[in-house]
Amino acid sequence: MNKPIVRLYALVAVLFALLIAFTSRWTVFEAASLRDNGLNKRAELARERVARGEILAADGAVLAKSVRTSNGTYERRYPTGSLFATPIGYSFVTEGSTGLERYRDEALEGQLGGGLQRLLNQLQGIEPSGDTVQTTLVPAAQRAAVSALAGRQGAVVAIDPRTGAVEAMVSSPSFNPNLVNSHAGLRQGESEFNRATQSGYAPGSTFKIVTATAALDTGLYTPQSTVDGRNGILVSGVPLNNDSDQSYGQITLTQALAQSVNTVYAQVAERVGKPTMERYMQRFGFDAKPPLDFPSDEMSASGEYFEERLTPPTSELVDLGRMGIGQDHLQATPMQMAQVAAAVANHGTLMVPHLTKAIINSEGQTVERIQPKVQSVVMKPSTAAEVTKMMEAVVNEGTGYTARIPGIQVAGKTGTAEIVQGQSTNNAWFIAFAPASDPTVAVAATVAGVPGYGATFAAPVAKQVMEALLR
Repeated sequence: MNKPIVRLYALVAVLFALLIAFTSRWTVFEAASLRDNGLNKRAELARERVARGEILAADGAVLAKSVRTSNGTYERRYPTGSLFATPIGYSFVTEGSTGLERYRDEALEGQLGGGLQRLLNQLQGIEPSGDTVQTTLVPAAQRAAVSALAGRQGAVVAIDPRTGAVEAMVSSPSFNPNLVNSHAGLRQGESEFNRATQSGYAPGSTFKIVTATAALDTGLYTPQSTVDGRNGILVSGVPLNNDSDQSYGQITLTQALAQSVNTVYAQVAERVGKPTMERYMQRFGFDAKPPLDFPSDEMSASGEYFEERLTPPTSELVDLGRMGIGQDHLQATPMQMAQVAAAVANHGTLMVPHLTKAIINSEGQTVERIQPKVQSVVMKPSTAAEVTKMMEAVVNEGTGYTARIPGIQVAGKTGTAEIVQGQSTNNAWFIAFAPASDPTVAVAATVAGVPGYGATFAAPVAKQVMEALLR
C-alpha cells in the first residue's frame, strides 16, 4: 500500500480517536463535573424546560407542581402555601432547593430512568418530565399542628410507629415557598429554619423515658422499685431540686415518672452508668443524624454538646444525673423525641423514619415504593410494655392530664426545660403515642420560650395532632 495513504489513514484514525475520547470525556466520564460547574448555565436552562414532577400528600393532594409559562419554561408552585413548607421545601433554578424537593431532585427531574431513556425520549420528541413523589404526610395532621402552635415558636413531628412514616412535620414560624423566587422574598417573621430537624432544645423530663428504658431493660429496676425522692439530693456534688422543691420520700419509678420527680431519675441514671446510658441513647438514635430521606445538612444529631460539638455520654464532662433528666448539655430535636415515643409504641423496635411513600413515573407506574425498615431494636417487648404503662400513668394521674382523649388511652410524658436558670421562660415538651394498647401514632411537640410547663403548652398541641390522626 502507498506509504502516504497509510500515513493519511493513520492520521485520520488518530484524529477520530481523539474526537471520540474528548466527546466521551464530557458526555460520559466527566459529564457530572461539567454539569455541576458553576460557570455552566446549560444545566440551569435545561432544568427550566423540564416539567418537574408533582409532590403529593398521602391522600393525593398536590403539594408542589410545575406550571408552564408563556416562554415555554416551567416554574414551581406550592398550592398549600406555607402549610407544608417545612418538609417539602422549595426548588427554583436561581434560588436552589431545600427539603424533600432537594432530596428527591433526581426523581422529580425524571432522571431515575437513566441517560438511555432520556436519549430515546429526545429522539421521539417526547418532552422531558419528572416523576411524581407521593409523601406520607397527612394534611389533617399538618393543619392540626399548625393550628395548635398558633404562630408560637416551636415544632411538631408525628410518626406512624409501625412503619416509620412521618405523617406531620411542622416548624413555626414557617414561610411561603411561593415567595422565595419573587421580589417579595420572606416576609417579616418568616423563617426557613427547620426546628423539627435542626433545633437542639433541652428535652427536659421527656428524656426520662430513655433513662427509664435503660433502667428496666437492664433489669436494674422494675416499675415498682422505690427510690428516695427527697428534694435537694446531691448529684455530682451539687444539690438537685424537684419542681417547686417538693420532697417525696420513697417513691416508685412509676409514680416518679407520673409526677416527674427529678431526684429519682437522676439517681437512676447514675446507677445505670454512662456506658449503658450511651448504648440505649444510640439505640434510640441519639449521637447521629436520623436516617430520614431529607438533606443531611438540614438535620442535626441529638446528644450532649460542649462548645457546639457533639460529645459522647461517657465523657468526663457529662453530668450523668442531670443528663438523665434531660438537662446538663443535652440537646434534642423534635424528630428525635418523636422517635423515642415511636420506639416504645412499637414494642421496642424503632423503624427508619421516612417522608416518601412512593415514586410514580409519568406513565402512572410505581417505580419505587418505600418499605418499612428496622432502624434498631431498642428494648425488649416486655420492657416496652412496662414503659407504656408508666407513660399511661403520666396521663391518667400525673403531669400529662391535659393530653387525655375521651375514649382513647394516651401514653405520654411532659417536659419543661428552663431557657435561663431562675427565669420563668421555658421550652415546653410533650411526647406521646396512642391508642396505648395498639399505637398508630407517636408524636413530639415543643413550644419554645413560654411562661409555663409542658402540660400547659405542649401537651394540648400533641393532643390535637393525635386526634386528627385517630379520626
